[in-house]
Amino acid sequence: MTDSIQHTLKQFAADSALTTTTPLCSEVPLFDINALGDWTYLGTSLPAKFAKLFASILHCIDDEYFLITPVEKVRVQVEDAPLLIVDFERAQPHSLLNVSTSIDTLHHNVDIKQMKLTDDSVYLPLERGLWGKLGRACYYNFVNEFNLSDLNEQ
Repeated sequence: MTDSIQHTLKQFAADSALTTTTPLCSEVPLFDINALGDWTYLGTSLPAKFAKLFASILHCIDDEYFLITPVEKVRVQVEDAPLLIVDFERAQPHSLLNVSTSIDTLHHNVDIKQMKLTDDSVYLPLERGLWGKLGRACYYNFVNEFNLSDLNEQ
């Protein structure tokens, strides 16, 4: 049953009309995502399977985060990045990656040429305006795998 729900939610997430026409339910965020990618609902921790389900309808619009369905839009408070990237593999061409997150979501054809670098983090662009932050182990693997100065040549 969860697979059919996920499939249905992904269809809704792909509908760009939802982001502009769906009414906001409340100005108060019901969900929080901390810097480690852990989700809470009204202060109660969510299991990863529910976080994964909700992540499939998460959008970032004008630097604000929302869960959007055809009938409602719910505000989400995000401390840093909404998704923590824990693994990656190269795709073709070499500037693209397939990544997985701490809540077991998969994201394909992530363009590393669009990454954001800060003093202590690397962020990669994902779909629906979202960004994923490299987790610590993934960060070290990323640095070992890529010579960042070579990315401009690919």
